[in-house]
Amino acid sequence: MSPASPKKTASRQKATLPKPPRAAKSKRAVRAQVPSKRVALVAAEAGLDKKATAIQIIDVTGKVDYADYLVLMTGQNNRNVAAIADGVEAALSQIGVRAISIEGLPAAEWVLIDLVDVVVHVFQREARALYDLDGLWMDAERVDVPAQHAVVNRSASET
Repeated sequence: MSPASPKKTASRQKATLPKPPRAAKSKRAVRAQVPSKRVALVAAEAGLDKKATAIQIIDVTGKVDYADYLVLMTGQNNRNVAAIADGVEAALSQIGVRAISIEGLPAAEWVLIDLVDVVVHVFQREARALYDLDGLWMDAERVDVPAQHAVVNRSASET
């Protein structure tokens, strides 16, 4: 057999493959209009509206590849945790953000709401102490939750 002529090899190299069909926009692209920090703040404020306590927003930008912010909050019991999770989901849908996954319902000891760049954790007190995400991210920067200060100041003035 004779090797392929240079002419045939050159024509094979110039052949281009057809372009694949354009994919639908990903959830990340659809949600890109709302900054991650705002999503985290809206989630925290929704938790406050549903009586969540010990709310923390942890900035993990550049530390992990799955999120920019973690929002941690605590509910009193499984009904309260479920109500907080529902409230967070409803508040975020009002600004056009939808969760790609919600885990932990109906047991509601620990509900995880995945919002792509923000992950919301709603715990019962015992589960939060057991998993200690606060301690795990002890060195990460915290974002101030403005509405939380209003609730603390209001509680202090009522006593």
